[in-house]
Amino acid sequence: MSAFKLATAQYDISFFSEWQGFVDKLDTWVAGAAQQGAKLLVFPEYGSMELASLFGEAVYSDLQQQLHAMQTLLSKWHALHEELAQRYDVLILASSFPTEQSDGSFLNRANLFGPEGLLGFQDKLMMTRFENEQWHITGGEEIKVIDTPLGRIGIHICYDSEFPMIANQQVAAGADLLLVPSCTDTPAGFHRVRIGCQARALENQCYVVQSPTVGNAPWSEAVDINTGRASVYTPVDYGFPDNGILAEGNDNDIGWVYATVDLTQIARIRDEGQVFNYRDWPKQFALSGPRG
Repeated sequence: MSAFKLATAQYDISFFSEWQGFVDKLDTWVAGAAQQGAKLLVFPEYGSMELASLFGEAVYSDLQQQLHAMQTLLSKWHALHEELAQRYDVLILASSFPTEQSDGSFLNRANLFGPEGLLGFQDKLMMTRFENEQWHITGGEEIKVIDTPLGRIGIHICYDSEFPMIANQQVAAGADLLLVPSCTDTPAGFHRVRIGCQARALENQCYVVQSPTVGNAPWSEAVDINTGRASVYTPVDYGFPDNGILAEGNDNDIGWVYATVDLTQIARIRDEGQVFNYRDWPKQFALSGPRG
């Protein structure tokens, strides 16, 4: 399937008194996108942190306790996403979930589910100061691509989108669609990720999809302030929008942003475009540096 409709979320952080509340919320989101014909659903970074509300104030107000408590929900969280992907016949990039490793460390992991189950995952590679210095979440080490019925997909979790060599390696491995779940608490943070996404789409002549958390959750120690807008970015060339933005939401609205992408247009523009950003990428490394 070269052309398909996708949905990227501007996702709010809710407070739940019971697990069923989360189940009902996620079902409503997935059902709504499926009813609109979307085949790929993209949720943001750290949207899963709303689950910390289930454990009471002593846990959700403590950065470390909430990470450990949430591990008790991980298996049924996986099962829920698998069931929804199968029931609605969609791919779901779930909100990233801090996942404990065998050595006791935590990785910020984004899981991609399809009707047949878990298709793969990407761990966040580059960690922000907050993650490093206060939350103590560790960066992953492997750049991945995931094979799906819609094509090969790469995932950049928020800050990863600001580092061009990650995307270039994924695109070189056949990923013409990059998904960027994000979580930012300031307009500057959102724009850093947005600029990174647009730069990656320009450099690699590919599609990039951003999904942010939005709104305030003052009860949460981890994701209390969230700002941004979901967008779908493209190459800037013949047949694509002049500003490289195929679709975008309004700042901090809650809901889906939809777009139809056609992956056959990526090969076309790399062969017939006004410029050959992706093809010319290696040439920059053969240039001589400035002399002091």
